[in-house]
Amino acid sequence: MIKVEGYSHLYRDEKTGAIINTDTTGYRSRLKAIQSSNKQENELKKMREDIDELKDLLKTFLKSTK
Repeated sequence: MIKVEGYSHLYRDEKTGAIINTDTTGYRSRLKAIQSSNKQENELKKMREDIDELKDLLKTFLKSTK
């Protein structure tokens, strides 16, 4: 592999020409960020579902008290 000029963690595969990133710390960091983002999205989705359920229950309750 040939080192990419100006980048300490990038190499070019001589056979395929592909750029290889050898920064495992950065890769792990990015994976954690993706997992955290997915977790936040799932929590937000669950909260929205809970709010919708509460709204439906409140509407049903209000209709039954009329």
